[in-house]
This record gives sequence, C-alpha cells and structure tokens, in this order.
Amino acid sequence: MSGFRHVAIIGLGLLGGSIGLAVREFLPGVVSTGYDADPAARQRAAERGLTGMVCASAAEAVAGADLVILCVPVGAMGAAAAEIAGALAPGAVVSDVGSSKRTVAEALAAALPGAAIIPAHPVAGTEHSGPDAGFAALFRKRWCIITPPDNADPAQVAALTAFWEALGAKVETMSAGHHDLVLAVTSHLPHLIAYTIVGTASDLEEVTRGEVIKYSAGGFRDFTRIAASDPTMWRDVFLSNRDAVLEMLDTFSADLDALRTAIVSRDGDALFEHFTRTRAIRRSIIAEGQDDARPDFGRSDHAGG
Repeated sequence: MSGFRHVAIIGLGLLGGSIGLAVREFLPGVVSTGYDADPAARQRAAERGLTGMVCASAAEAVAGADLVILCVPVGAMGAAAAEIAGALAPGAVVSDVGSSKRTVAEALAAALPGAAIIPAHPVAGTEHSGPDAGFAALFRKRWCIITPPDNADPAQVAALTAFWEALGAKVETMSAGHHDLVLAVTSHLPHLIAYTIVGTASDLEEVTRGEVIKYSAGGFRDFTRIAASDPTMWRDVFLSNRDAVLEMLDTFSADLDALRTAIVSRDGDALFEHFTRTRAIRRSIIAEGQDDARPDFGRSDHAGG
C-alpha cells in the first residue's frame, strides 16, 4: 500500500491517464488531481474521469499533493517543473515517467532546487497516445525503474516503490546513467531501427507503398507498430539520451556490418551462429514473462511471418 495521500498528475496522455485510472482502481483512498496543457485533452480527461479532478492549471493540480508525477515528453520536463515550482507542498515528492533519466533529473533539479526529486520510468506503453489511450492495467507485471539520486530519502524511495507496486508494477532501482544505457539498447535503438525500416519501405521506387502495406508479413508489421509511436516523445527521447543512443548505434552498426560481410562471403556458419544466439535471447525474454510465446505473439489474426 502506498503511503501517499494525494497524487497530482501533470500530462494526461497514455501514461498519465493510465496512472490516474490505476490509482482509482487500485488505490481508491488516494486523492488524484490532474492537468494537461491541451484544453481538449483536459476536457476529454474529465469526461473519462482520468483523475478525481482535472484542474485548470498545473499549480492548482499540485496544491496539497504529496506526490507529483510529470507525464510530459522528456524535452518538456524542465518547463513543466517550472510551472509548479511555486505551488509544491513542503516535502512533496516529484517524480516522472520519462524514458531517459540523466537529463530529466538535471532538468528537474534545476527547475526545483531543494525539492525531493525521485525520477522513475515505467517500462510500459503502447503505440497510442492521448487521453483516450490510457487504461488501468497498463503497468500490471511490467517493470518500473526508479533512479533515486544519491541524497534521496530512503523512506520516500520506499513510498514511491510501494506506489508503483500497488499499480501492479515490478520495481527495480538503478543509477540514472545505467538506466539510460540499458534503455538505449532495449527500447531506444529498436525504435530508431523501426523508424528507419518503415521510412526506407516508404521511399522505395521499385516497390509501391500499396504493395508494402498489402504484403506486410509479421516482421514488417511489428516494425510499423513501433514506428507509430508518438513523434514528439521519441524526438525528445533521442535528443535527451543522445550519448547512450549513439554508443549503442555504433555497436549496432558494427554488428550489421559483420552480418553484411557474412552474407557477401557466403559464410553460413557465421550467420547460423548469430541467429542461434539471438534465438536464445528471445526464449529468455519469454521465460521472464516479458512477451507471449503463442504463435504470432498471441494475436488472433495469424498473418504469416
């Protein structure tokens, strides 16, 4: 059970809305308030009841809250924090849901000097965005990584951990730098590759866009799902986690060159060894419960591979 009594959510899209709905379902005694910079999003959030009260300003939303969660694109974190700087309750914990942690922590610390800042990243989401995209079960059995600074209050870290566990998440703590390196390879690089592959397909002159869409097998189709993710969010992620993404991109480029060399030289043994190793990783992901082992990822429409 979370020790927080009043949660304020700034940004009522997929993640913010899902937090609000999960709080309502799993922490019914906790007060929730919310705000979104988009008036249309605020109206829709109120209609869906994403938070107990949808406020007209960020300052109004955080008044009296003992936990504030910023659910805005990582490039907007500093500005969002500045909006609430004068309205935070004494002792309130400020957290976030950003996919990169080092630059977010720096932006929040600069905007909110002296505040208790404990960044977090629920590793959950879909390709959908906006106030209609949220649902209460989004975090169930998903990881939430908390990256407390060295001076964080252990009791506040424990309270934030309990909050995410109450929403159904599994929680792990690590340094912001390590988080950014891990996520660069497990999330950010795959998105970059997906955007590239789908963009390449749309640029081909020899194959029409209609053929690409009509004959999309499972592999390309899965890339299009990833490439449909929110453009603003992912632009900010790549820029904010630039160093780690570039490091992983260099490693990937070297591995891709090695595979190209194997194909050019008809080195079947090298290809087979590589594919066998990657297949083992896939099986480990399924064993960890991070994906579905059923055919076609458990989809009802088996559309070929």
